[in-house]
Order: sequence, then structure tokens, then C-alpha cells
Amino acid sequence: MPVLENKDVTLNYATFGDRHNPALIFSNSLGTNYQMWQPQIAALQNEYFIICYDTRGHGKSSAPKGPYSLNDLGQDVIDLLDYLHIDKAFFCGISMGGMTGQWLAIHHPNRFHHLMLCNTAAKIGNEAAWNDRAQLVREQGLDPIAATAASRWFTEGFISSHPDVVETLSEALAAGSSEGYASCCEALSNADTRSQLQDIDAAITVVAGSADPVTTVEDAQYMVERIPNATLTTIEASHISNIEQPDVFNQFIRQYLVR
Repeated sequence: MPVLENKDVTLNYATFGDRHNPALIFSNSLGTNYQMWQPQIAALQNEYFIICYDTRGHGKSSAPKGPYSLNDLGQDVIDLLDYLHIDKAFFCGISMGGMTGQWLAIHHPNRFHHLMLCNTAAKIGNEAAWNDRAQLVREQGLDPIAATAASRWFTEGFISSHPDVVETLSEALAAGSSEGYASCCEALSNADTRSQLQDIDAAITVVAGSADPVTTVEDAQYMVERIPNATLTTIEASHISNIEQPDVFNQFIRQYLVR
């Protein structure tokens, strides 16, 4: 797989489709890797030049010693686009990837046609809880987190009907880098865009899961009420909505990421 050797991190990435098509970059959630976007890659690679990457500390990207910051996560995207000689792209990020997208919209709006921010919030959780989780993972590894992740990621109905999908994602989380996960928790502990949302000068679609216990519909509404050019849409899913409702999610991409 191609990698970008960049400053303190090695980013694992993959591209799909014709480079002459509009570029669309996907950013994964905490505890996953770019493989989470397989339903979108399969459906959209004939329409877009798709770029997927493993967020630092995840998948096959390196896990430099943390803590990380939201600035680190966002700058990695800009550096990858520069490396690929892409001036402007569409963006879709989920959860932590949605926080990354907010940073990009605030600091580099000129690099994006439209950003889709999914199952995210301007402030996810609270600082103490994230730091406690980082400490837990450094002390006990990722097994305790992986054992309960499905209940946060998916509805009970999806867990019952798709046990193979749930098992694959849970196993990938357990096998990940404890240091990388903990360092991303520390990035999320300090990530807070609430005072900057009104300054975003980019087209935004916020996708909220109707059954998401982590980043709620109310969190999404808060963002849309403050971002000048934002649209809210909801999906009948929990936190990892692109996997729970792939057909609807792909339809949203085609509908909102207008070329």
C-alpha cells in the first residue's frame, strides 16, 4: 500500500477510481481504519477519485508518541492532498473524522468544494472522560474498549442481524495501537470548535444518526444553527451510520456533494 512519510508520521492511504474524476477524501472514526469505507468505495469509485487513509495512530499508519491535537489530524489531510497534487476535494468524515472535517472547514475552506460531517459534534464528550479513557487504554490495552464498542457504534437490530460485520470491526479495534488510540483520545479531549463555527466559509452537510448515543441529533442541530452555509440530514442509524445504512449514506453523498 502507498504511504506518505510526513514529518513525525507515516500515513497509510489508498486511492480508487479515475484521477480525472472529482476527488473525495474519507476520514475514519476513532478505533477504525479506512476499511470502514468499503461500502462507499464500492458504490462511488466510478464517480469520484476516492482517497482513503488511516488516521495517525490507526490501521497501518504509524502511531507517533502523543498526545495528538486536532491540528495534527487536520494538517495530515492537507499534507496528503498536497502530496497527491490535489488542489480541491470533497470531504466526508465520521465521528473523529467529522471533527477533523470541522478543523479543515475552519482553517482551509478553499481546499474543499463541500464537506460532509457525520455523527460528530463541535465538542464530543468531556475532557476528563477522554483522558480517563486514554489512561485506561495505556494501562490495559484496547480489549476492554473493543468489548463494548458495538453498543456505541450500532443499534441492537444491526448487531443481531450483522454479527460478522460487528465482529470484524471489534477485532480490528482490539488489534490496533493502544498508544495511537490513547493519543487520539487526548486530541478529542481538547477539540472544541464551538466558538469558531460561525466563521466557517464552506458548504457543509451535517449527518446525524437518529439512534446515535455518542453524537446526538441535538449536537448536529447545534452545529447547523451556527454554521452559515450548513444543511442537516438525519439517518436511521447509530454512530457508524455509513456501515449501518450504506445505501442511504451513499445516496446522501450523491445528493449533497454536488459537483
